[in-house]
Amino acid sequence: MPASSGPAAAGEGHWTDLNQDAIVLGLLIECADDFVSGSMLCDKLDVPRAELLKRIDSLRTRGYVINASGGRGYQLVEVPDSVGEREIAPLLASGELGRKIHSYATLPSTNDEAHRLAEAGALHGEVVIADEQTQGRGRRGRAWVSPAGKAVTLSVILRPSLPPLRAPELTLVAAVAVAEAAREMGAGHARIKWPNDVECRGKKLAGLLSELRAEPDRIRHAVLGIGFNSSLEAHDFPEELRPIATSLLIESGEKTPRPVVCARLLERLEEWLSLHEMEGFGPVRERWRELSSTIGSKVRITQSVEEGKAPGAVLEGDAVDLAEDGALLVRTAGGQMERVVAGDVEHCRTV
Repeated sequence: MPASSGPAAAGEGHWTDLNQDAIVLGLLIECADDFVSGSMLCDKLDVPRAELLKRIDSLRTRGYVINASGGRGYQLVEVPDSVGEREIAPLLASGELGRKIHSYATLPSTNDEAHRLAEAGALHGEVVIADEQTQGRGRRGRAWVSPAGKAVTLSVILRPSLPPLRAPELTLVAAVAVAEAAREMGAGHARIKWPNDVECRGKKLAGLLSELRAEPDRIRHAVLGIGFNSSLEAHDFPEELRPIATSLLIESGEKTPRPVVCARLLERLEEWLSLHEMEGFGPVRERWRELSSTIGSKVRITQSVEEGKAPGAVLEGDAVDLAEDGALLVRTAGGQMERVVAGDVEHCRTV
């Protein structure tokens, strides 16, 4: 069979259409307060008016509400809030992350499903996303609250060319990407709390969980889970979490549709993963320091078994830097420099 025929060709056309949809959608979002002329959209796409109408119809079938006005053009009125491939894909103009999106109404854990798909041969960049996650987990098996329709809960399958010893870098790459995306969407105070939280003014906005399936000399695959509080209001959090949790809605004052949140997270993650692959950990480490809420703070760290110390051992001191391997460097009151590889960090208030 010729390479240009059959299902492959149909797939290529499908993605070309989605890319064109993404271009139209991007322009409409950029000018959301005004109309965009049809002639300008045709020029950007380099297509005739009939093809533009197909793209507008394609977006409408995905739930985008687009007004048309003779002589003025088109205006985006509403973006759907569902988190399926048909809603997210038009917002992703290119790239490997999000190349295929597996969406579910409910899952116990997106990370578990991503591992299952990866072990069955899923490619680098495939994404698992659920409208509701019932058994989500954070580090050390803690539960992650993700009510239906209020959060973005996704897992990305990665097949990095890294030795297993460098795998912790992936969490730090992701933290930079999530913090930058949050800032771009209106959470201007988003910063990184070592090692895997993004917070705003001391309240948790997002959490990251990376897990590996590896052999001694290579990573078979990694799964990066992201839990992002997008449109939760204060009353949506359990009472015990209200003093320590926040959301994009609370921070920005505006509701950002979840497909937009997903697209921004995946775009920034792809950018930083690409930079990490090309230039190593150096640029990631530099940006992490700039965004960190931990460096320069007095901290109390409850160390975990990964440290090789008794579980629950407490270390206090000043967080002074991020080591080249991602460890947190803490100077104790006695002046000794300690490396922390794993543990729970509490920022100590100064008086």
